[in-house]
Amino acid sequence: MNIFEALRTSHVTQRSLADNLIKTSGDSRERELLFKELKAELAAHAAAEERFFYVPLIAHDMTQEPSRHGIAEHHEMDELVEKLEKTEYSSPAWIAVAKELHHKVYHHLEDEEQGIFQLAGKVLTEAEKLSLAKEYEGEFLSQRVKA
Repeated sequence: MNIFEALRTSHVTQRSLADNLIKTSGDSRERELLFKELKAELAAHAAAEERFFYVPLIAHDMTQEPSRHGIAEHHEMDELVEKLEKTEYSSPAWIAVAKELHHKVYHHLEDEEQGIFQLAGKVLTEAEKLSLAKEYEGEFLSQRVKA
């Protein structure tokens, strides 16, 4: 498995959790569980992706700016997660912020899959793509255990 396949595995999970989260209503157990799961998935993915995808790409002129943008989007998602944590599950504002997070997740993943992956494919060697995938997966699993 290369780094792109490893990242896409988490992307599929993120999309599914985000889709299911905005279908919930009120102060329900389902909303609480899905939010906690999405929060953990996003945090583990961002930590591992920044270390083993974006940091190596920052070293290359072609991928430096897109990598910085991707990291900035992680921060924006973190802020939305924090906003959700401070809002009552039963509040109408909660679902509005959850929909904003859903949109940001989809936008970020599309940026990566439709743009950054293609650029990264040009600057990373085949060996790097494989070794970064192993390092990413190890870090991702380590972060998920902490969550």
